[in-house]
Amino acid sequence: MGQLHELSALEQAAAVRRREISPVELVEHHLGRAEEHGPELGAFVTLTPERALAEARAAERMLLDADDPAELPPLLGVPTAIKDLNLTAGVRTTFGSVLYRDFVPSVDDHVVTLLRRAGTISIGKTTTPEFGVSCYTEPEGLPPAVTPYDPTRLAGGSSGGAGAAVAAGLVPFAQGSDGGGSIRIPASCCGLVGLKPTRGRVPRGPVAGDVTMMSVIGPLARTVADAAAVLDAMAVPQPGEPFWVAPPQEPFLASARRRPGRLRIGRYATSPVSDAPLDPECRAAWEAASELLAELGHEVVDVECPFDESAARAIETMWAVMAHSVPVDPAREHELQPLTRWLRERGATVSAPEFLRVVQTAQNAARAAVVAHLSYDVVLTPALAQLPRPVGWFSGVSDPAENFERQKQFTPFTTGYNVTGQPAITVPLHWTDSGLPVAVQLVGRPAEEGLLLSLAAQLEEARPWAERRPTGW
Repeated sequence: MGQLHELSALEQAAAVRRREISPVELVEHHLGRAEEHGPELGAFVTLTPERALAEARAAERMLLDADDPAELPPLLGVPTAIKDLNLTAGVRTTFGSVLYRDFVPSVDDHVVTLLRRAGTISIGKTTTPEFGVSCYTEPEGLPPAVTPYDPTRLAGGSSGGAGAAVAAGLVPFAQGSDGGGSIRIPASCCGLVGLKPTRGRVPRGPVAGDVTMMSVIGPLARTVADAAAVLDAMAVPQPGEPFWVAPPQEPFLASARRRPGRLRIGRYATSPVSDAPLDPECRAAWEAASELLAELGHEVVDVECPFDESAARAIETMWAVMAHSVPVDPAREHELQPLTRWLRERGATVSAPEFLRVVQTAQNAARAAVVAHLSYDVVLTPALAQLPRPVGWFSGVSDPAENFERQKQFTPFTTGYNVTGQPAITVPLHWTDSGLPVAVQLVGRPAEEGLLLSLAAQLEEARPWAERRPTGW
């Protein structure tokens, strides 16, 4: 056996069940890596070594007392981390903001409870931009989250710390959330699998609220199988959720382990943001993925982008209103970062009737988009329109409007599918000559994560990426 962090999450879980390694060993090893490499990568805002080791010792006792290993939690002893937008009882949750640097919730989000129930052990909270409003992660007073493949470039956002942590082997997988691409963007920048599940698949409670229902919770992992296993752990219905999806006919891990059959795949690379050019490397990744899918026996045909400028404008207004989702003392608004203040100021000018019309516009666009591609099993797009951006490329501009415009041009392919609620997965099939990962996005029909995982696993088998490791691995 090599270094413990070289094992996938499923391999770690299997080794624990065989009693070849202990949960304490796993947690100590990953904590050591997080303490050594986390600061330079901007991966964590908080580490919780005492709590993690206590949970590891409890997992070890559970393992020793078990009569039948099959009755143990499926991911017993596997280290992970929780995004700092998600509530963790007894562990501070800052929402990426100095205004909440001392906030300690009294409750866990459902997803935190479910991951613990599956046997995983959180070693800390991963960094996120303030209130999760940007596609890059540069929180005030902390190092920026950067991709381990080039630490001069950003890891993306808003699950940027999670992406950096998983790509650098600080944890085998991490939980993220995605309101406009916030799982898929950092996964793309960091050479990972990033899965945005169907709306309602993973519970958001007990207190989180999002009237647009754009944001969902999902995994960032190094392999498709790990992503599937983690989704199985998180996708457990909880009472009171405003949206829910019927359970799958088989576990997602089982879907990832079977062949998808011959699929009809539509593809487009036309951005709904009219002035967003596509980097040649991103186009090359999309073309190469199209060719690989055809080689694997799938039918690949060109389709039209289902979104237009009106949908993009509606989403932009919704995003500004959503910046108010985290309460802020009016006397402290000036302490927010410039982008957050600008978005909240824009959102505050939107009247209730105008917001209602904007949401209706977005929902109508979503319906039309789903219907337009119903005859295709999967739709293929570039994941991003540009390579990972240099540190400061967004935040270094003085005008927040220009900052936001740069974000729109960087990630024009992700947000529309938060509005439709469809599942989408990014896979790192292409790499530049300098070693930067370039991903593509696969979008499924509503509630068909299983088919996406099956296809992604087929692509992974054909063009493996998990053995690509950044410097310092």
